[in-house]
Amino acid sequence: MTRTLTLLAASVAILTLIPPAAQAQTAALPAPVAENTAPVVRGAPATGERVANGAALVSSADMRASAAGREMLDAGGSAADAAMATMLALTVVEPQSSGIGGGGFFVYHDAASGQTITVDGREEAPAAARADRFLHADGTPMSMREAVPGGLSVGVPGNVRLAQMVHQRYGRLPWARLFEPAIRLAEQGFVVSPWLGTALAGADRRWANMPETRAIFFIDGRPARTGETLRNPALAATLREVAQRGPDAFYRGAPARAIIAAVRGAANNPSDMTLADLAAYQAESRDPVCTNYRQYRVCGMGPPSSGATTVFAMLHLIEGFDMHRMGATNPMSWHVMAEAMRLAYADRDLYVGDPAFVAVPTAGLIDPAYLRDRARQISPFTVQQSYTPGTPPGAQARSPGADGEVPSTSHFVAADAAGNVASMTSTVEGVFGSQLVAGGFVLNNELTDFSMMPEVNGAPVANRVEPGKRPRSSMSPTIVYDASGRVVMAVGSAGGPRIIMHVFKTLVGVLDFGMSAADAIALPNLYMAGDGDIIENTPLGSELAPQLARFGRPVIASDLGSKLNAATHEADGSWTGVADPRSVGAVAAVATGQ
Repeated sequence: MTRTLTLLAASVAILTLIPPAAQAQTAALPAPVAENTAPVVRGAPATGERVANGAALVSSADMRASAAGREMLDAGGSAADAAMATMLALTVVEPQSSGIGGGGFFVYHDAASGQTITVDGREEAPAAARADRFLHADGTPMSMREAVPGGLSVGVPGNVRLAQMVHQRYGRLPWARLFEPAIRLAEQGFVVSPWLGTALAGADRRWANMPETRAIFFIDGRPARTGETLRNPALAATLREVAQRGPDAFYRGAPARAIIAAVRGAANNPSDMTLADLAAYQAESRDPVCTNYRQYRVCGMGPPSSGATTVFAMLHLIEGFDMHRMGATNPMSWHVMAEAMRLAYADRDLYVGDPAFVAVPTAGLIDPAYLRDRARQISPFTVQQSYTPGTPPGAQARSPGADGEVPSTSHFVAADAAGNVASMTSTVEGVFGSQLVAGGFVLNNELTDFSMMPEVNGAPVANRVEPGKRPRSSMSPTIVYDASGRVVMAVGSAGGPRIIMHVFKTLVGVLDFGMSAADAIALPNLYMAGDGDIIENTPLGSELAPQLARFGRPVIASDLGSKLNAATHEADGSWTGVADPRSVGAVAAVATGQ
């Protein structure tokens, strides 16, 4: 039931939600926004195959990939096996977003030990890479349109080495078994999804001088269309070779030679990558980044991902506000979230890079005391037009640098009946990555995630290009625990730099607003748009936009899609999987008691 408060009552009620240090700001501020307890208006129904329940499950961006993961669970495989089979199948059916030609981050709850494990399969720059890689001769940076197509943007792929490490530690099934669904899809063919069909539209122009790419994705001389069947025998051959001969075949055998031929022989921006770069690549086992938020413990991936540090910083920045009481339909809730976003991204852009090359103040970026102090800048009644980076504990002086991360990528989660949980985000960066293929798979354009300007005001940028370095990422695979240490949720998203906000919004929806994961995912998305903000034009988002503008920053309601996938652990021990209703994602569940 909607309540309308008098101005005085609203002022008293809302002031109780403000951190004490911020209350002194309120005397000269505009009238507060009344508390809104109306039912949530969801963006789109999360029905049918978007939600499923079972003893174990997989949720991914494509039903064929989710089914590949479920096949592993049915065969007695672990959540790790299911996640890797899903990643391999996505290489076939979602080539525009992820696959073995790219990299990813893997977060895992190991039920046997109770530990959270993270694996970094992020791509690396070649040994010959220099800081001026994406600069013109006059020192100005290339545009993304110039830098992305061709070999120069391709990083050494990491997903196969990631799969190797994950399988060696947590797999139950034979290595080759993980590849069987993907090989079938590539050999026998798969129906082009609406998302792939849309991505292929207009490819005539993009691939005019890329005959190898056209050969895979064109039918009768034109891009394949939604509903048509594609086969990829070259990819099937690559997958079979890696399945039979192991991961070294990818990094030292025919696939490696195909990668080098593609990037060095590219018509656009030929690369300096070598076979030695591929042979030297290793996935990295890293410590998880975890923090306590209210009664929960939230864990994710550390640098070079900026996901966990930024998502967790935003959670701490809003922790002093009673988000539950304000609720999901209250514009003040969204205003506070938007201000936390701008504060946290300011630190992200300055401090996060590859920890092998720069000293990242990881603990400082999520330090509750530091963030309580930062939160003093957030007024619940008005915007601050700009936020500068803070100085978290352990930080060194540095110059900010923008990256070119774009909204593509894929996320998937898997849970098995033994209680193991996987949350993985995988990417080739932009749509079809570098636009190059090798061995039937798309090669990433991950190196354009580096800051193209290596220095700003004479100081080095944390995310500049360096030999063997991994570019900063926004990928945010996340696992949430309750106070007893029980996993209650796994979540992540696609969306380039917006990934962080998609995951943050969903966590707030579940942990603060008390919503189901399906309803939280369907909440409107929110992000920055220059000097203003943009909120998704769902019914709720369109209603909120003019109310948010009253706080003092331009706000527009517009399309702001996402591709979230999540799983929640229910009180009875079963799992509920959710796929974003904006996507073609789906959940494949193993029946309870099977």
